[in-house]
Amino acid sequence: MATLDRRLDKDGKCVYRARVRLKGYPTQTATFPTLKEARQWAQMTEGAVREGRYFPSSEAKHHTVRDMLARYQRDVLPRKRHSTHYGQAYQLRWWEAQLGQVLLADLSTARIVECRDILAQSRSGSTVNRYLALLSHCLTLTSQEWGWLDDSPMRKMRRLKEPRGRVRFLSDEERRRLLAACQESRNPYLYTVTVLALATGARRGELLGLHWPDVNLVHGQLIFRDTKNGEIRAVPVSGFALDILRQHAKVRHLGVQLVFPNATGTRPLSIREAFVNAVQRAGITDFRFHDLRHSAASYLAMNGASLAEIAEILGHKTLSMVKRYAHLSEAHTRGVVQRMNTAIFGQ
Repeated sequence: MATLDRRLDKDGKCVYRARVRLKGYPTQTATFPTLKEARQWAQMTEGAVREGRYFPSSEAKHHTVRDMLARYQRDVLPRKRHSTHYGQAYQLRWWEAQLGQVLLADLSTARIVECRDILAQSRSGSTVNRYLALLSHCLTLTSQEWGWLDDSPMRKMRRLKEPRGRVRFLSDEERRRLLAACQESRNPYLYTVTVLALATGARRGELLGLHWPDVNLVHGQLIFRDTKNGEIRAVPVSGFALDILRQHAKVRHLGVQLVFPNATGTRPLSIREAFVNAVQRAGITDFRFHDLRHSAASYLAMNGASLAEIAEILGHKTLSMVKRYAHLSEAHTRGVVQRMNTAIFGQ
């Protein structure tokens, strides 16, 4: 129940203290200059507590956003796949710089929206949404598991509209120039990794995270364990790409499990800068390493693979991500329809 007390503050002014006490809930108190304000707050707070909607719990008043982000980075981030660590650690630092000093009790939807709009000035809608998704996960854990919040201020927050999926693939001439530039690179693995990316559609992190026990050179198969959707995926590799991989295996470092190790053999060797330089030397514009994956999917579509087959090879759980390649498989689908019509109607 709610009680109202008339008191004098340190300056001798009359104030009104409202107190809401309900069994099973922490006591909530607040002080107001008028009796009307105190009574309104008491009525709203008591109703909110009874309905489980009251936000500023005692824990929320004693923890900042910085505390929440630090706990997330310590307890949650290490359990995620390695390839997400760098990006999400950077995002956590950005949120800390913007909101770290704010008490969780004072964190409102409006403040987060201000940060969202700041992000949107320099980043794409999809990137902004990834930042928001990470903060939302932090707040969900904070409210549902850690007990620092009664509810997340992002529960009803709007995400930004994202652009349509990008389809940028190499032409035959661009592919020839890029592979030639990769062969000339001082990076010892760039050419092999690029060939495998084009041949399998694998992500950079999946290829660089390969270990030799997951490479079958006899039957031509790669097993990717550190995947984006968290599921192990086996992908065939054949022909020229398999020959290149077999040549690479002949000079592998004994005692090192990584297929593409750095000098110490403890981590994969970075190819980021070497790839950017190779693209520039090849005279190719608007092309990133991830577009090798788009190239592989596009080649599959143009050579008759169905969308379901492309999704299986790329590791997508649904067809929505590969529908961007549907127009490239038009010739294949036309042939399927023609064969069906021939079968039921004859010549």
